[in-house]
Amino acid sequence: MNSRQSPTLKAASAETRAETDALFNSIGDGAIATDEFGRITRVNPVALQILGYKASELVGEWFPRKVIAMSEEGQPINLIDRPITKAFLTGKTVFQKMFYQRKNGQPVPVSISVSPILLKGRPLGAIEVFRDITLEEEIDRMKSDFISLAAHQLRTPLSSIKTYSHMLQDGYMGDITAEQKRSLTTIIGAADRMNELMSMLLNITRIESGTIALNSKQVDIYRLTEDVMREVGLLAAERGVHMQLEKQGKTPTGLRTDSLLLKEIITNLVTNAIKYTPPKGEVIISVRGRRNDVLVSVSDNGWGIPKYAQDQVFSKFFRANNITKRETTGTGLGLYMVKGLLEELGGKIWFITEEGQGTTFFCSIPRKITTSPVNINKTM
Repeated sequence: MNSRQSPTLKAASAETRAETDALFNSIGDGAIATDEFGRITRVNPVALQILGYKASELVGEWFPRKVIAMSEEGQPINLIDRPITKAFLTGKTVFQKMFYQRKNGQPVPVSISVSPILLKGRPLGAIEVFRDITLEEEIDRMKSDFISLAAHQLRTPLSSIKTYSHMLQDGYMGDITAEQKRSLTTIIGAADRMNELMSMLLNITRIESGTIALNSKQVDIYRLTEDVMREVGLLAAERGVHMQLEKQGKTPTGLRTDSLLLKEIITNLVTNAIKYTPPKGEVIISVRGRRNDVLVSVSDNGWGIPKYAQDQVFSKFFRANNITKRETTGTGLGLYMVKGLLEELGGKIWFITEEGQGTTFFCSIPRKITTSPVNINKTM
């Protein structure tokens, strides 16, 4: 058989190549293709426009060295943390948000999707598609600023509502009937819930804007947890849910963290567990000191989290269907905020769950606050 291609085969090959190039160049977002060693083989016009390079300056270059990925603080991101590396290592499509450095040195926020090119399980290269999200980031910042301003402004009239309602209820303005007293209790309860919501919104805007001020000091984790249990005790009693604190081992010492943020984290987890547990259920808070951190877990025997929803639990405004049918007052912001606050402390959160059986959330709190690069995923 003649090893040389016939003119017809060559023409067909050239036509196929031209069609492939046309398809690649017509992608509406930036697109970069690499070989198995990470060398750039193709770049479409949108990618060149976003990055400010010419094709001749990129093709043939090692992608991670030529296209620099950065944190919001301008620090280069490690090769192992880049989406193209994760795609090669896992063989799966990876989505991530970060900053790329343009040729002129300016950072540009991008949303990235990288898919490995596989043949019989072996990576032959990768295709990365990314888009400039500068406008989206600005809109998000404006929304956060508006929410923060609105929450601050609403606190003043809300404070007056609570103050005068308490005065009426306590008889400072004359005797009231039992029915009027019940109505005032409802008003005060609604005002408290609104105040909690505004505090949550303010915390979220601080997390997303990176303006949370941390106050590190020695914390007695047992005492803090007991304080939380006392404060949410009425809610647990109203719902017929039993709470229990399990102290595993000696009192953890040497925990220096922000006590207010930590209390907010544990309060939200315990409150969630109470709300999503049926009457006569049980919520167990466990605290255990480890070498480098303190592990806090909150377990319930409630409704659990369906499998389809488990990867969305920490998303903003998300609530699973099995919860919305039973509990209509939630916002879907609590766990999103808890995750953000824990990241501010350098901690982590994860969970195990079974639908209909209950859920356990685990929090690891470093013994000292660890400062990590700003995660652009929190702001977009």
